[in-house]
Amino acid sequence: MDSLYIAPSLLASDFANLAGEAKKMSEGGADLLHLDVMDGHFVPNLTFGPCVVQAIKKNTQVPLDVHLMISQPEKYIDAFIEAGSDWLSFHIEATKDARTLIKRIKAAKVKAAIAIKPKTPIEEIKDILGELDMVLIMSVEPGFGGQKFMPEVLDKVRELRKMPDCPKWIEIDGGINMDTVGPAVEAGVNILVAGSAIFAADDPVGRVQELRERGRSCSKG
Repeated sequence: MDSLYIAPSLLASDFANLAGEAKKMSEGGADLLHLDVMDGHFVPNLTFGPCVVQAIKKNTQVPLDVHLMISQPEKYIDAFIEAGSDWLSFHIEATKDARTLIKRIKAAKVKAAIAIKPKTPIEEIKDILGELDMVLIMSVEPGFGGQKFMPEVLDKVRELRKMPDCPKWIEIDGGINMDTVGPAVEAGVNILVAGSAIFAADDPVGRVQELRERGRSCSKG
């Protein structure tokens, strides 16, 4: 594995100081900043919209990894592109025309990704793998932070890595901490989203580096 990215999830940060949290993570060596967008419909929680993404974009040089946990993503893709998304993922379960959305995202020079829930089989995205920059594997049920890691989803990662059209990047989101980083990387993950494990640490910046070092030590190379 030639690259391993750490993507702090701002869902677990201090919402009253998002700009400061983003700046701290940027200066602390984060590779991406992960932004979970929830609509209260596709998942039972609400977070933020394009205006917040745009505000964060102004306060960091680190690429924004925007994860849309929303129904009918086709209605909102353009707004999140314009807000400054650098990586943009939507759920295969939320649309009937994933291929068109991927084309729209890539036409805007944004990296396109598909996210899948823990119970969604890889076969659901097999036909479009070759068009993707990344696959986002949810290792918890989407909607809330702080949930327990579901190790069974790592079978999906292993299955993906065996497929000829598998994109370079496989991201995992949910329950990532110092104990679960190793198994995730060993399975083939190379983007690690971590929320509570970073922002609840006594030294959040130091934890970013600890996660990276733990992941690299477990990498198959």
